[in-house]
Amino acid sequence: MKGIIRMPRPPARSRSRHARARTALAAVVALTAGALSACGGTAGADGDGDGKGSSVTLRVGATGWKEEEALLKFAHLDDTPYQVKWSLFQGGDRQLEAVRAGALDVASSSEIPPVFAAADGKPNFKVVAVRRGNTLNQEVVAPKGSSITSMSQLRGKKVGYVKNTTAHYFLYELLKRAGLGWDDIEAAPLDPDKGIAALNGGSIDAFAGYGNAVITAHQRGARTIGSGKDILSGNFLWTASDDTLGGAAERGALADLLARIDKAYAYVRDGRQKEYAKVMAAATHQPVDQALEEFTEGQAQRRTGIRPVSPGATASEQKVADAFGDLGAVKRKLTVSEFWSDRLSARLRKALAS
Repeated sequence: MKGIIRMPRPPARSRSRHARARTALAAVVALTAGALSACGGTAGADGDGDGKGSSVTLRVGATGWKEEEALLKFAHLDDTPYQVKWSLFQGGDRQLEAVRAGALDVASSSEIPPVFAAADGKPNFKVVAVRRGNTLNQEVVAPKGSSITSMSQLRGKKVGYVKNTTAHYFLYELLKRAGLGWDDIEAAPLDPDKGIAALNGGSIDAFAGYGNAVITAHQRGARTIGSGKDILSGNFLWTASDDTLGGAAERGALADLLARIDKAYAYVRDGRQKEYAKVMAAATHQPVDQALEEFTEGQAQRRTGIRPVSPGATASEQKVADAFGDLGAVKRKLTVSEFWSDRLSARLRKALAS
């Protein structure tokens, strides 16, 4: 990690904003107790509104492991002219909670967390970009030795799931396809690490999870009984706080950061998959060959790339919001376009093309 250049004292507006953020952070400590922070890049003097050469600091969330931070470093694109502070969360839902509390500027999540974060009708954030990505390792698993082999066998069983995430959504949809309703199972909301512990300890009969949790479950002998691969859209959302979008320099920095992430994925695909698999394996505690297979299969299913918001992507999240309304998990009718914005789109297109 590079050394941090001592920053000039920010203007009064920035000082006030960061003071509010520090106060808000105390309110979400319990939610983000597992968050780990690291910083990348450096910062210089006040800039011209494009984020370059500015004193901007972006506080950005990550789930599972700090993939984007590691990716930028691997692709030699981490020397940003603004500061980035990455924080690790167990889910996108926790990231959105931190954004709402003023403790995070930018969140990365599936389509589901913004729906719940906006459910009270007072969202202070906007979805500003979409990462197209694979939907592998999104599964319902039964523990080693279980007699359960299909979703239809879950009637009356206790099933753990990560609430307000993709796992919540694809579990609901898979139950419907199996002729079951949500009330036909004993649904137990659990964070990923607690879900794996409960699965291994026998206190739940199955677990709906994603990413590292699914990888770990399989390493311990779990069997897949349902997959969200073909249920999920592959749209993963970048969400920014209204305060962040209110500054021209902040918008410029965010557009630049997202474009760097897009270019970093292209850099890996350009014959560097094996080298990057070593980075993945070290972070996710799996064999290099398995990490390579995971990356290769994921890119084959859907090549990762950052895109501006679009009507199609907005409609996809509206479908998700409507499903949670039918489930009764969201109590009011949501129009998701109200918390989507194209305010970053022109800058992002320019950065992606550069």
